[in-house]
This record gives sequence, C-alpha cells and structure tokens, in this order.
Amino acid sequence: MATADRPRRPKIGRIPITQLAPTTPNGFPGKAFDGEVITFGATVFREGHGVIGADLVLERPDGGTRTVPMLLGAPGTDRYEATVQVDHVGVWTWHVESFSDDWATWLHAARLKIAAGVDTEATLLDGAVLLDRLAAETDSSAAVRAAEQLRDTDLEPTERLAAVDDPRITGEVEDSPLTSLRTHSPTQLLDVERQRAGVGAWYEFFPRSEGAKKNPDGSWRSGDFRTAARRLPAVARMGFDVVYVPPIHPIGTTARKGPNNTLTPGPHDPGSPWAIGGPEGGHDAIHPDLGSEDDFRDFVETAKNSGMEVALDFALQCSPDHPWVQQHPEWFTVRADGSIATAENPPKRYQDIYPVQFDSDPEGIVAEVLRVLEHWIAFGIRIFRVDNPHTKPLWFWERVIREVRDQHPDTVFLAEAFTRPAMMRALAEAGFQQSYTYFTWRNTKEEIEEYFTELSHETSAYLRPNLFVNTPDILTEYLQFGGRAGYKVRAALAATGAPTWGMYAGYELFEDVARPGSEENIDNEKYEYKPRDFALAEAEGASLAPYVTMLNRFRQAHPALRQLRNLHVHDAEDPAIVVYSKHLPGEFIRSGRADTVIVVANVDPHSARETTVHLDLAALGLPNEQPFVVRDVVTGQRWEWGSSNYVRLDAFQEPVHLLVVEGPVR
Repeated sequence: MATADRPRRPKIGRIPITQLAPTTPNGFPGKAFDGEVITFGATVFREGHGVIGADLVLERPDGGTRTVPMLLGAPGTDRYEATVQVDHVGVWTWHVESFSDDWATWLHAARLKIAAGVDTEATLLDGAVLLDRLAAETDSSAAVRAAEQLRDTDLEPTERLAAVDDPRITGEVEDSPLTSLRTHSPTQLLDVERQRAGVGAWYEFFPRSEGAKKNPDGSWRSGDFRTAARRLPAVARMGFDVVYVPPIHPIGTTARKGPNNTLTPGPHDPGSPWAIGGPEGGHDAIHPDLGSEDDFRDFVETAKNSGMEVALDFALQCSPDHPWVQQHPEWFTVRADGSIATAENPPKRYQDIYPVQFDSDPEGIVAEVLRVLEHWIAFGIRIFRVDNPHTKPLWFWERVIREVRDQHPDTVFLAEAFTRPAMMRALAEAGFQQSYTYFTWRNTKEEIEEYFTELSHETSAYLRPNLFVNTPDILTEYLQFGGRAGYKVRAALAATGAPTWGMYAGYELFEDVARPGSEENIDNEKYEYKPRDFALAEAEGASLAPYVTMLNRFRQAHPALRQLRNLHVHDAEDPAIVVYSKHLPGEFIRSGRADTVIVVANVDPHSARETTVHLDLAALGLPNEQPFVVRDVVTGQRWEWGSSNYVRLDAFQEPVHLLVVEGPVR
C-alpha cells in the first residue's frame, strides 16, 4: 500500500508504450533465426494533440547497437512498426523509445496559426527557440539564420515562417530530431538461432528398411547404416536438408508388437523402434542389426558430405527390457497389483512401452538424459526430434533444452506433440525450436487460410512450424482418397506455407492404403521391414520425387519462401481455391531485387475449378493498377496479371500454380 513517504510509482511511462511485439505470452524470449525478417511493433500514444514518434533500439549479442525509426501504420491505430533483418546468432535485446516530436508539433501548429492569423508572435518565437536548440546541438549556421528570420518583426509572418522551408533545416532536423519526454519500454529478449532452427526440408526414413532382404525361411536380413547410406545421395538430390531417422537403439522383446500393431509377433518380426531397450543396452546403444558406432559415424558423415544433417529421434520411454527398469525402478509407475504401468492413450495401450515418471527422482532423470544427449552430440548430432514431449513435465524440457544449448547453442529440438494448443504452444515457449502442427488435418480452404495465418502471425514469435505431410502414424483421409493430385497439393502447401517442411518415405510413392479403422498405413513400417524400390518407381513415372525436387529447388531459389512471418492470404471466389503470397523486399536480399511468390491451389483433388483471384497488390509490393508478369514454375507458362485474375486449375493435370512475380509489363 502506498504511503505518504513512499508513493506508488506509476507503471505507465510519460508517453505510454504498450502491446510490444514480437513477444511471448509468458515472458520467455522471442525466437528468430539468422537472416529472419521481423516486424517489431508497439502501440504508442499520449494525451493532447502533440506529435509523437517511436524508435526501435536493438542491441546485438556482440554489443553493437542499432536504432531504427518506427513508422505509424494505419491512421488512428497508434501502431508503430519497424521491419528489421536479424543477422547475428545469439541473444539480442530490444526496446522501444517513445518521444514527443517537438519540432513536428510546433511546425504543424505554426502553419495553421500563421495562416489563420492566430497567436502569431508567440508561435514564431517558440519556433526560434527550437532553432536555437538545433543550432546548439548541431552547430548549424542555417539554424542560426532561420532563428533570426523567425524573430525579424520587419517581415510579414508568412515570410518569417518561410525560413523553416530551407532544405538544410529539414535535413538537419531529420538527422538530429528535436525531441523530449523520451520514454523507455521494458527491455525484451530475442533468441536468434542458426538458420537450420527455422529453415529446412526434412526427410524421414527407417535405416533398417533400406537394403533389407527377406530370406526363404521368412526371416529377414536387416538393412543397416551402410545400406541406408546408399539412399542418402538420392535424398539429397531431392533437395532435402535434414535426414530424420527413428530410434536406432536396441528393441525390447517383452510384449513386442507384430505386424499392424498386433500383440502376436512372429519370430522374425523386428518390433517397434520406439520400444527402446534390451540386453544390448538402452538409449545410448545402437541396435546390433544396424551396425557399430563407427558405422553410425560414417552414416552421419555421408549425410554431411551430401549437404544434409542427421536428426536423431529422442523418445524418452522404455521397453520392459530396458536397463533402466532394473537400475532405476523409481523412474516408473507401479500399479496396485505390482505391475509397471504401460503407456496408453485410452482406449489405446502400448504394451511394449513403459513411460517414465518424473516426480520420484527428477534430478537423477535430468542427469541421465543430459548424459544420453551428450553421448549422441559427440557423434555430430545437433538435431533431435523428440517423441511425445507433451507427456513429460514442461519444466523438464525447459531445463534440459537450456542446459544442452548452454553447451551447444546450435542444437535444435523438434517437438512431436500432436496435442492441445496450450501444451503445443507452451512447449515452443519453453525451448523447442520447432513443432509438429495440425497441418495434416487442415485440408479445406477455410482451414488452411486460418491456420497458415495463425502460424505466420499469431504464434510466429515463438512457435516455428514444421509442416510434415505425413508420418508413420498419420495417413489422413485426404491422402487416402486424394490420389496423385492430393499428394501434390499437400506437398506444395507444406513446402511453401512455412520455411520448414517434411515428409516420411513412401509419400513419393503415393502409399495411400490405411489399416482398416486407422489413420495409419497398412503393413506399417513401425512394426516390420519395408524395402522400397524408389529408382524403379521413378523410372516408371510412378514417383512424386521429381515434383518434390522441383518444390525444394523452388524454395532454395526464392528467399521469400524461407521466411515465416510474411505470408499473406488473398481472396478467391471459389470455395476450393486457396491463394496466398510471400513477399520479401529487396533491401533484405543480397541482389537488392524484391522476391514475390504467389501460390494458388485447388484443394479439391477430384475436380477442375475456375474462379477469379483478387490480389492485395500492396502486400505484393506492387503499385495499384500496374499490370505485371507472373511465371508458373510448374509449367513454365507466363501470364499478365493485375488485381483480379481468371484462374483454372484442373486436379487431373496440375492442381497448383507456383507463381513468381517477374516484374511490371513493359
């Protein structure tokens, strides 16, 4: 309670600054990646009619400081913004400074008063005082002469005021603004990470399937890291940056799952890689069928030499045969009948998996997890895809990710959390650099437009989406029944809707048959070997690989597609046509030329659609009513476009336009 000798200090500054952006809901640092273009914003206002302004003040991790003038947006909103490209990895600090623009306030009032003949003498003298201040601060002779002219009563008031129209005065005021009442917003943090934390194309495959051979007696010879390495050049040629492999550890035999998630495995069934642990070891061991540690090192090195990184699955769970079960029984939940609780998502049960519980020995679990992660980091792994992080306490991930990044700042964690929005967002705030999303289940025009807007604007300060088109667990109805067109549409949307996207092997082969009553592929690779002849499919024209390659090359050629926060939805009259653009001004591109891409997709994979597309030309960085040329990278066709354009997309030919704005019609 305030007292006479200790009054309560107002929280609001002299010129209020509110609604800072980008910020996170719960006070964690915002996220960005090296090269990302970010619009900083603040709502700034004051009492009365004085002219105000705002500056963005950025301090880089190396101590360099930059001040950027903020511009007022739509009139009446009091919203000031500045767009900046961050170019240095590390934690930045930033704040907004508001101020009274004394010169602009006086000049606006002076022009009105002198024209009306109101309060003339005092107004001109006020201006002279401001010019005296400018002269003192800048040693400006032009300001001295202008101040003398404002005080010269032998001249008419309009002649006296004309002194301020001197271009030298205008320039000097711009260089050395006459301001007062500067107000400092709270300082914010922005964690700028390496580019791979926010940009990349992921490809998932099971090393055990690559090179696997079935013997006449029904047994299998597993693929291994050496045979899997032979697949890497083809993955690289498709333009992928990250190769993600499921858990590579020993697999338990107790309650092992058979084909299609059955409880009756045969003697040759390999089990699910997510049932981690056996007599050969646990999370720090390699399944003997996959090879040795040296083989894994060679696999990682081969990927690196192909221009890719390896992402390793980190699934914090155990088979009943995992060494932890005997060594640390307190890490598991014991039921009333003495059995250890298995993982479940009622009514589903995962009889081959014990979840870890964190309340009996949290420090012991943290220490062991950090040891395991360091073990794989020593192999050159810097990307971890974390399985089901939403089933573990939030504090645990906040601490583990922070401690790993304190030692290895380039480490990236992807959250595989298909759960409620609050948890997904909280995991992102707590430290996960990337997140799986609901993208696979957003298939209609309205769903896609709303979700892409949410990801690129509402949550972009902290949640980085990785738009996977499928996973071993997810084969949506859209893909089951969408045919080749459906697979093209989903790949095109994922590759252009966010800077990071991914696909699981088999997508390029249009694997679309689900296990009855399930959203999973039948004969699922989680429970069996699944060798594929990718080269034969491509030779026969039965592969989507050429289309995927085109998409990744398109992404690599257009920096606008490697940004998250620049997506803008446009209007199409047809309820199945989605239109959005990504625009990046030339000032943020090395060439100095703006980059603008427009995506037009027919999300009905069973029809041809005709409609009119209405574009917001300002969002494209284009002048109104100026025709421009677009080129479709899918077909090579060119058209002259304007604000309204006829479009026809036939799902049985090409369901998506990927358009590059080439410039005005000449």
